[in-house]
Amino acid sequence: MRIRPGAPYPLGATWDGEGVNFSIFSEHAESVELCLFDADGAEQRVTMRDRTDLIWHTYLPDVRPGQLYGYRVFGPYAPAEGHRFNPNKLLLDPYAKSVTGSVQWTDAIFGYQVGEDDQSFDERDSAPGMPRCAVIDPSFTWGDDRPPAIPWNRTIIYEAHVKGLTMLHPGVAEDLRGTFLGVASDPIVDHLLALGVTAIELMPVHYFVDDRHLVERGLRNYWGYNSINFLAPDIRYGSYKDFKSMVKTMHRAGIEVILDVVYNHTAEGNHMGPTLSFRGIDNSAYYRLVPDDKRHYMDFTGTGISLNLLHPRAIKLIMDSLRYWVLDMHVDGFRFDLAPVLARELFDVNRLGTFFDIIQQDPVLSQVKLIAEPWDVGPGGYQVGNFPIGWAEWNGKYRDCLRRFWRGDPGQVPELASRLSGSSDLYEASGRRTYASINFVTCHDGFTLTDLVSYDNKHNEANGEDNRDGADDNFSRNWGHEGPTDALRIERMRARMKRNLLASLIFSQGVPMVLAGDEFGRTQKGNNNAYCQDNEISWVDWSLDAEDRELLDFTRRIIRIFRDNPVLRRRTFFTGKPIPGEMVKDLTWIRPDGSEMTEDDWRDGSNQLIGMLVHGEATDEVDARGRPIYGHTILLLVNGGTRSRYYVLPKVEGLGRWRGLVDTSRSDPRPVRGDGVNLAPHSLLLLRHGDE
Repeated sequence: MRIRPGAPYPLGATWDGEGVNFSIFSEHAESVELCLFDADGAEQRVTMRDRTDLIWHTYLPDVRPGQLYGYRVFGPYAPAEGHRFNPNKLLLDPYAKSVTGSVQWTDAIFGYQVGEDDQSFDERDSAPGMPRCAVIDPSFTWGDDRPPAIPWNRTIIYEAHVKGLTMLHPGVAEDLRGTFLGVASDPIVDHLLALGVTAIELMPVHYFVDDRHLVERGLRNYWGYNSINFLAPDIRYGSYKDFKSMVKTMHRAGIEVILDVVYNHTAEGNHMGPTLSFRGIDNSAYYRLVPDDKRHYMDFTGTGISLNLLHPRAIKLIMDSLRYWVLDMHVDGFRFDLAPVLARELFDVNRLGTFFDIIQQDPVLSQVKLIAEPWDVGPGGYQVGNFPIGWAEWNGKYRDCLRRFWRGDPGQVPELASRLSGSSDLYEASGRRTYASINFVTCHDGFTLTDLVSYDNKHNEANGEDNRDGADDNFSRNWGHEGPTDALRIERMRARMKRNLLASLIFSQGVPMVLAGDEFGRTQKGNNNAYCQDNEISWVDWSLDAEDRELLDFTRRIIRIFRDNPVLRRRTFFTGKPIPGEMVKDLTWIRPDGSEMTEDDWRDGSNQLIGMLVHGEATDEVDARGRPIYGHTILLLVNGGTRSRYYVLPKVEGLGRWRGLVDTSRSDPRPVRGDGVNLAPHSLLLLRHGDE
């Protein structure tokens, strides 16, 4: 085989049409071997003799796309000093763009001798149980593909799992179920379009590992929050070209693709974890080690390990990965799992940290949608409201408030008002806008919408942890019976509560996010931590009964209302002051007697009623020429109490009259007659003022 020096950049394996350049960073390695594999698994090793600026590199003119490879890295095995080199372990390239196969768990996968402490040294070859990296040909015909570039205030996010969304859909071809191409199939795209969402947020698709303890119990890391490579899509869902095809199809339909990414930790776990990639390439560069005990790792994630954002090469890897997914794979944004980990420089979370500065000045990444999960498990890890301008956040306070209010907790009205109107208490002071708040009631982590109104307690027995895992406090309510029931009264109340929660979500200022399947009542049978359930517990069941179809029709209808009325999707916060040139406020909070709420009303902890009056000219949306786009004046009434209440409708200037759009206590709202409406217990009513 011909061997040439090659170049340090770009990192990874790069096909240039004539040969392949291989390069890998390792600051503390003494030597590096590139390992090439044929289809039968035979290994050929190439010593990388050239090193430039801590990057080992070589060029092989005779290698072509499809070549399988990995690395063996030589250096000190001294855990107490932070080094865990072991050339007996085959390592994945951090910059590989394709990884084939999966980890086959044996004790040889670990750098130390299993059964002894981690300072022992294991000499067994891990290659038989390791996946292989593959050289790719990146060419792809994108045609006229371009990002839909949906404005934040018009965005509706649909959170989904590639496999879970498609596995049981009868309209998806069997060979495409569970894959990127299944997501791109006509039945799925048609469903998203009919629903009215504008973005699909996919749970992790980076190449990930099924934990050994799960595999040994017959389970899988279904969610995928266990990445070991940040550039390669997981082969279980399809190839990198399949991923590109999916994105191209979504864009053609006007739907954005957002990726849930996990840069806070990897699948290598704590000091007793396996040696798969980063640990064996340069442990002290890629991972946060305890400063005075380098044998152990800083853990802000609950997984035993955290990526080292203090090291420039670790930051570079993340940034290169993000840019790759935007520039080469054409994705439209990212949701960052446990995002405060990325902002921990010395120890505390720093909202002005290096990571945020780099993102903000980056000409590519600063232009896509950036969403933080604003909490981790470290001290001071709950950071809702504290991310910088340019970032949106999963608003956990929104989720908890909406759940508490609708299950009947007293004293929720003051906070509910803030959540419905965009959570200005969290975001306005820092100069952010309404769309900083990603509003959600449910997500992959926790109960589904149906389970939220069907269970008081979690039921995670299938996970094999004696129901100890998962959150205990879910702010849920079963409304009279734990789990499924034939009691018509309970079923009707649960159906109403699902409508209440969905309508509140869609009609709140901010960016709504819907969990896949909630639009027609998917259940996980009370499992609120289905991370390891790669089966019917987690997969979306598309066999809909009459009640499911009613909920689906309801969800489509409220999303159409959101899209048709610009006052429901403001970019800036309400002021509570008169609109310029008008005598009316942009937002007024209304009592049952039709007058404005008083301080006593706000202080009344027993109050479970609120009316939100938004004037039709309170929109801040403009057309392409800068002209205002006005909407209809709306009145949102909510009753979280157990008694029906009569609401006097406020007087509104202008022609027309009040007309009911949504009444969650009924399939269709009653016609408005007279000066008021009856607001049923545990219900929401949306009215519009204007001409028919």
